Amino acid sequence: MMVCVSPIRPDQSRSEYVNQNDQCCKNPLLDPFKCKITIRNDLKMSTTTLDPVERLLDNVEQGNSIIKNPNVLRHDYIPERILHRDKQQELVTQSLIPLYKKSIPPNLLVYGKPGTGKTLVVRKVLNQIQNRVDKNSYQIKIATTNAKDQSNLYNVLVDLGRQLGLKSKKTPDDKLWLPSTGLSISEVFNRILYVIEKNKLNTVFVIDEIDHLAKLVDKTGKDVLYSITRANLKLKNGSLSLIGISNDVRFKDKLDPRVISTLSEEELVFPGYETNEIKEILEDRVPLAFEENSVSSGALNLCASMACREHGDARRAIKLLDVAAKTAELKQDSSITDEHIRLASQRIEVDKESQQLNAFSLHEKLLVITIMKSPNISTGDVYAAYKSLCKVIQQNTLTQRRVTQMLNEIELSGLITGKMIHQGIHGNTKKFNLTVSPDLVKNTLKSNEIFVDIL
Repeated sequence: MMVCVSPIRPDQSRSEYVNQNDQCCKNPLLDPFKCKITIRNDLKMSTTTLDPVERLLDNVEQGNSIIKNPNVLRHDYIPERILHRDKQQELVTQSLIPLYKKSIPPNLLVYGKPGTGKTLVVRKVLNQIQNRVDKNSYQIKIATTNAKDQSNLYNVLVDLGRQLGLKSKKTPDDKLWLPSTGLSISEVFNRILYVIEKNKLNTVFVIDEIDHLAKLVDKTGKDVLYSITRANLKLKNGSLSLIGISNDVRFKDKLDPRVISTLSEEELVFPGYETNEIKEILEDRVPLAFEENSVSSGALNLCASMACREHGDARRAIKLLDVAAKTAELKQDSSITDEHIRLASQRIEVDKESQQLNAFSLHEKLLVITIMKSPNISTGDVYAAYKSLCKVIQQNTLTQRRVTQMLNEIELSGLITGKMIHQGIHGNTKKFNLTVSPDLVKNTLKSNEIFVDIL
């Protein structure tokens, strides 16, 4: 804010010496030196309020917001047309046509890197089939879950069972009751089959991140995937089919051979998008999501090229555009530029890694801190240092075997990296390093009092 002082001219009246930015000022500014005081608003602040919340709400109310429809930028938004995925839509539809013909479709595995349209295509095809068969009173029930969002196998089945109508509270029919805990895995699955049979449901389980379900199966020894693939041998009324979606084309290598033969009756791999394809996807959404002339062509080009550095990830491109728009609005800029895209990219990377770290268990965080404090540390030394940290914060230690398993799981997240080193007659050892900055670890964990003394 700048204050300019200038001498008063004889022809000016006292009533002109008013702060024009102060809506409450009704009295003239009396200046004994007869200087005219002008206040110029150089900071683009609201003339009615300096409160940041009110300022942003004012912008929306006055039509100054860049974003017109934020739902178009959500990860679960299904556009009317899915660009550059016609072939994949045809193949998924062809696989599910038996469902439309009132018979049992084959199990389907869909592979591809994140942001290649796998889940989007599957959901769109299933929705369109369901809309048609609903008119014919044919009972199709689609239950979807993301195995990565569930902490254990029981929760995965509860999520699917709830969507089929199993109740969280006791019912006159005990088999329609599915408590959040307390039953065996086999009993939970039997109740799922019971509700399918009772209501004659032609059911499709869509399990996103199915490779994580395979890990949960491995931990418990309860092979739900085998039970799903054999379910139709038990069902007389209704059916159960599986669509598994995975980023890992090799996840089947870890499965029981009995499951592999029945699980993957059909498979489909989604390729990454090219730069020009991602740009067209963004251009298709821009008129729906933003006000006119709010996005520069340079910003779209940069957004598409950044997303293509990571295997052609359209989801990342849309996320970049969303965060860039919010950044532009916060700065009160009228359009999204290259600068906003770059700022959004930095923000997303920090947010993603911090969220991953926050989602870790206490002992996983301790292992990350151990590696942060001692770069290029071997597995054995990690365990010794980890035990010391546990002693400082008065926590019971896990076994060395469990710590080794945790290190492998953390490595899969991408926050640490492990390299096998050959030590001659001393054998091989694995040495670990952070893949993120120590400052990110410290800033993420410093709010938790338990880590204050060891960061």
